[in-house]
Amino acid sequence: MRDSYIRDDPGFIAWQQGRTAEAAARYQPWADLMKKATARGVVVRRARIVSEPLSDYCRFEYDVTGPVNLAGGEEVRWLPRRRASDIALPGNDFWVFDGTHGKFNHFTGDGSSAGPESFEDPRVVKLCVDAFEAVWERATPHEEYRPA
Repeated sequence: MRDSYIRDDPGFIAWQQGRTAEAAARYQPWADLMKKATARGVVVRRARIVSEPLSDYCRFEYDVTGPVNLAGGEEVRWLPRRRASDIALPGNDFWVFDGTHGKFNHFTGDGSSAGPESFEDPRVVKLCVDAFEAVWERATPHEEYRPA
C-alpha cells in the first residue's frame, strides 16, 4: 500500500539504472517459490494500491510484475488509491494464508523493513480478508492496467 519501499534494494537500483532484466532476475527465488506453490494448487493473489502517477518504486514493481510475479503464477491487480477511499483498510501491508492467519509487514518512514508481525485473531483475519476482497473486486488485472 506504500508508494515506496526499500530504496537500497539491489533490484530497484538495477531497474533505476535501466537494467530491468537484471532487476527481475534478482527475484527469481521468489518466482520459483511461487511456481512450486501454484503447481500444488495454491492460489496466490496480490493487490497493489497505488498513487497515480506511479512513484518510481511502483513503476519498478509494475515493470517486474510480468517476469517475476506473473511468471511465478501469481494473479496481480492494481487499484489507484483514489478508487480505494471508501474501503476500510488495515494500517499495514499484509498477507493472509488460507483465510485463517496472516502477517503484517511493518516499514519505517523511509521504507526500510521494520519486521513482520503474525496474526491469528479471527477479527483481524476478517478485516484483512474483507479489505482484500473489496480491493480485488475493484482492481484492474495487471495485463489490463495502464499506469497513469
